[in-house]
Amino acid sequence: MTTELILHHYPSSPFSEKIRLVLGMKQLAWKSVIVPSVAPKPDVVALTGGYRRTPFLQVGADVYCDTALICDVLEHTQPEPPLYPPHLKGVARVFAQWADTTLFWAAMAYNLQPKGAGVLFANLPQAAQQAFVADRRAMSGGMHRLDARDATGAYRSYLRRIAHMAEEHDFLFGAEPCVADFAAYHPLWFTRQCVPVMAEIFAATPAVIEWMDRLAALGHGRMEKFDAESAIAVAARSEPLPLVGEAFQDDHGIALGTEVTIMAETFGPEPTQGTLVAATRTRYTLRRTDPRAGTVHVHFPRIGYALKPAA
Repeated sequence: MTTELILHHYPSSPFSEKIRLVLGMKQLAWKSVIVPSVAPKPDVVALTGGYRRTPFLQVGADVYCDTALICDVLEHTQPEPPLYPPHLKGVARVFAQWADTTLFWAAMAYNLQPKGAGVLFANLPQAAQQAFVADRRAMSGGMHRLDARDATGAYRSYLRRIAHMAEEHDFLFGAEPCVADFAAYHPLWFTRQCVPVMAEIFAATPAVIEWMDRLAALGHGRMEKFDAESAIAVAARSEPLPLVGEAFQDDHGIALGTEVTIMAETFGPEPTQGTLVAATRTRYTLRRTDPRAGTVHVHFPRIGYALKPAA
């Protein structure tokens, strides 16, 4: 049974950079499958059943969605060095959730002002630009979007707070990085690497740049190029890992074996449908069958996702 880590991502995806750096910190070997940045994504859907946020992690016939869950999987795969040091386990997770949501959306509203968007899309044909905008609008659904002026003020304040932490230690909570560092890093990385014309916002917080450089030096681990067709073939010839561990936690009155859908509560509301085979304290697992990928288990964290009976 394969235990190879296959990351489905694309180079400019900030959440993908979060996971690439975690792989670097843990010096893990992994296979890289580049996915499209916009729909349609038929190879993605063959594995996930509908979920199309980037990245997702594949291990054989198991597919892990959302970087919060991927971090847990990588921690289990390679416990040292830890993402969740025992004395920081609670505060690191809470900080990471804030960074992946509040900080991220403020940063992106700042980054994608006309000046930043002009740089990001400079080499794309007009049709591709329009496709990207339409795709992200569809994924945003009814989300509240920050006004760029409000986002700029918030982002500046958040950078100052991060700077105060980085001035005290090499990393946000001490001498070694933890999950909080990687969650805070990736939206700032997007500013600096993908829309550098917007990076003047870092001028007032040099400690942030120094902290980012320390994280970047961790690298991306041992990456090997792979392709989507080969990844789907891996799933097709594999069996999902046995479901062991935490007990069934029923918060919905939905029994195991029920046909259900799971969808993100905010960004990326496309549902994944399958049979509920696990609902633990921290995650949901659906079993689904695809003509190309065979039988797969698709895993989601509880936080940030809604479980419902299938219509």
